[in-house]
Amino acid sequence: MASSAAQIHILGGIGFATTSSKRNLNAKSTSLPRTAFFGTRTNPFSTPTSAFLRINTRNASRYSVGPLRVVNEKVVGIDLGTTNSAVAAMEGGKPTIVTNAEGQRTTPSVVAYTKSGDRLVGQIAKRQAVVNPENTFFSVKRFIGRRMSEVDEEAKQVSYRVVKDENGNVKLECPAIGKQFAAEEISAQVLRKLVDDASRFLNEKVTKAVVTVPAYFNDSQRTATKDAGRIAGLEVLRIINEPTAASLAYGFERKSNETILVFDLGGGTFDVSVLEVGDGVFEVLSTSGDTHLGGDDFDKRVVDWLASNFKKDEGIDLLKDKQALQRLTEAAEKAKIELSSLTQTNMSLPFITATADGPKHIETTLTRAKFEELCSDLLDRCKTPVENSLRDAKLSFSDIDEVILVGGSTRIPAVQEVVSTISNMVYV
Repeated sequence: MASSAAQIHILGGIGFATTSSKRNLNAKSTSLPRTAFFGTRTNPFSTPTSAFLRINTRNASRYSVGPLRVVNEKVVGIDLGTTNSAVAAMEGGKPTIVTNAEGQRTTPSVVAYTKSGDRLVGQIAKRQAVVNPENTFFSVKRFIGRRMSEVDEEAKQVSYRVVKDENGNVKLECPAIGKQFAAEEISAQVLRKLVDDASRFLNEKVTKAVVTVPAYFNDSQRTATKDAGRIAGLEVLRIINEPTAASLAYGFERKSNETILVFDLGGGTFDVSVLEVGDGVFEVLSTSGDTHLGGDDFDKRVVDWLASNFKKDEGIDLLKDKQALQRLTEAAEKAKIELSSLTQTNMSLPFITATADGPKHIETTLTRAKFEELCSDLLDRCKTPVENSLRDAKLSFSDIDEVILVGGSTRIPAVQEVVSTISNMVYV
């Protein structure tokens, strides 16, 4: 997932002539052969601690430049997610998830600005979202590299204002500082925190990264992701599809040849990829997906259900209240997670709003069966990309050895059941 890049840095750039005749050491010789002689290694697998660079000139004389310092530079791998993000590095030959400043392995992909203009990123930004909904930016990955005409539905699901610029591109409005941000700028702030946490963890400055994106991201979205890295001061060496990255992690030490299907349902995007894995080679046979389907959409169904029932009982539309909408969204996500292990969950939202008659509350129970009923069409939408990817790969499910479920939304029992039904495989 991440590796080390060796670079040679010249200390002082001093040239030492190795022939009796004096030569102009500043003369250009870019087309001439150059040979690096490395110093002593501390063990057979270590990077040399010093080196000399020997340069041959046109008249057969040569000189050495040195000493050189060989720098072993860390390259991190970043999963920039819709809901949460993570960063990893190679430690002792194995990929290791970097813990952030808060001691967690994942960082919420949330950025907020306070009324005093302070910027908050990660868990601290997520915690204050209810009291500062219009200046707290989440699920920004759904807007990156998109035009306003493509995200009409997504724009209605968030508590901050999504507007378009003169070119029709998406902008996120921040009233606290009176500024409009591109989605890439917000994502860059999340990337910056991840890299700062990695630098602290590794005890060295990190400037290079490999970033994962949904397989179904188009060129505009991939370019925007690289731009976010550039804004964060990162050199993005490569953009890797998330299902491919998952199969790399899954088959890290596997030798047998297998055909696998990666079912990646995250917070904001859905991808399916069919790959052949074996002998360290990963060949992508096909990919399909839906960049408008994810865990946020399942949350939205619960939010709409709560808001509809409240409007029917009290005559008040909570969806027009930014603070109430943020509270409903957080409660819906919590209920969705609880229903992965329970058959029903209690939803309590005291003081959700107030009228002349006094404060109003929400107190209800959501069963797993009701949740699956609310999301039935979303579950059906999970089937089409699977069928498309198999057709594109010219395979049937009988040719698939294993199915890998990736992303937090695959923990929903109904999603696991959909995969089991269409694949005739038992989830383990």
